[in-house]
Amino acid sequence: MCATCGCGDAGVRISGPEVGAAPAHHHEHEHEHGHGHGADRTVTLEQRVLAKNDALAQRNRDRLAEAGIVALNLMSSPGSGKTTLLERTLAEAAGSPPISVIEGDQETLFDADRIRATGCRVVQINTGAGCHLDAEMLADGLRNLEPPEDSVVVVENVGNLVCPALFDLGERARVVITSVTEGADKPLKYPHMFRAADLVLLNKVDLLPHVDFDVARFRADALAVNPRLEIQQISATRGDGLAEWLAWLRDLRAGAAAVTASGVESSSRAR
Repeated sequence: MCATCGCGDAGVRISGPEVGAAPAHHHEHEHEHGHGHGADRTVTLEQRVLAKNDALAQRNRDRLAEAGIVALNLMSSPGSGKTTLLERTLAEAAGSPPISVIEGDQETLFDADRIRATGCRVVQINTGAGCHLDAEMLADGLRNLEPPEDSVVVVENVGNLVCPALFDLGERARVVITSVTEGADKPLKYPHMFRAADLVLLNKVDLLPHVDFDVARFRADALAVNPRLEIQQISATRGDGLAEWLAWLRDLRAGAAAVTASGVESSSRAR
């Protein structure tokens, strides 16, 4: 059981291009029992778990940087359109930049199958009872994925607006997708997720005439939570905003390459 959020990870499985379906490394988590001062022990244990994860994340980040690979952590609630956006992105990018994908879900290979159908190399991580990916899971996924040097790896995290924001994976940037069908109140209801993001993609804007969604309010609340946020409006199905999104992705890759060339190391992400 994860000592930070209480989710389970004993059933983590990784399926990829070369491995079919294999059990993942069993993660070691500590447990605390007993009464009295339980809150103090919980906080201390959470700090230890996150510190261990951050150390592993920095190891991932260093290895990715050495290979010139840019990792992107794609986060959202279920049904926001992450996989549809990935399918459209792969089609529009046409290999520039080269992209491979790590899919995170509690169960099924549905999303990996959809991505594989595009011709993209993909690994599926099923977390079982777990509600997020962590740095160790990403390291396992990368070993199976074997992404080429100077490429982009998009990590589609488990659909959840809470726990994925807590766990640094070693990514270069975090992108949050939210849709107009979810309501405009998400930045204030889930501030940590928006505070941790570099880019927010407001998806399904083709449905704006049919839903009660205040775009101005959404933007104002998101920027109040995180003034450095970039916000783009897109429709993964109709194609609105895809050129701007791809330009952002290419700029991210170019910026990472410049940092690597200068010998400046990325530091761990502050929560």
